[in-house]
Amino acid sequence: MTRRSRGREVALQVLYQLEQNSGVMTADVRRFIDRRLLRDRPLVEFTTGLIEGVRQNQPQIDEAIKQVAENWRLDRMAAIDRNILRLGAFEILLGSDVPAKVAINEALELAKRYSTAQSSRFVNGILDKVLQLQAPASRSGAEPESEPDVAAETQPGPESSPTTAGEGPAA
Repeated sequence: MTRRSRGREVALQVLYQLEQNSGVMTADVRRFIDRRLLRDRPLVEFTTGLIEGVRQNQPQIDEAIKQVAENWRLDRMAAIDRNILRLGAFEILLGSDVPAKVAINEALELAKRYSTAQSSRFVNGILDKVLQLQAPASRSGAEPESEPDVAAETQPGPESSPTTAGEGPAA
């Protein structure tokens, strides 16, 4: 797992936790992020930027997802899938340094890891349609297959799900 992939994973965990428990304190969230990312300052900033970007733009992101999610209401989607979609849609629509194909691929990996077997196909279909919402002028013709300056290193330490006891922001 790349460093940024790990950052996205932690961002997803925080977004999920905040949706399930809106009373989580900002200081608790910050400690959780620091602990999970081993206080790697650039990675913490990347992850925090994802979380803040999704939260600040959530109405716009949710509207884009609603537009393309045929026969699916946002509130009827699994919470984890909804947050994976928000994270991916944020990077596609509002992120500036990540190619759309990379954002979709990263979301698919999160869906495979944290959701059901069918979720990756669902997420792929929705995010592909979100990508099509973008004005053609805002997309470059040839996108690189990987992110710029992504380290191939993995983060050491145990892996856990967003609801692992003692690891979440509310712990």
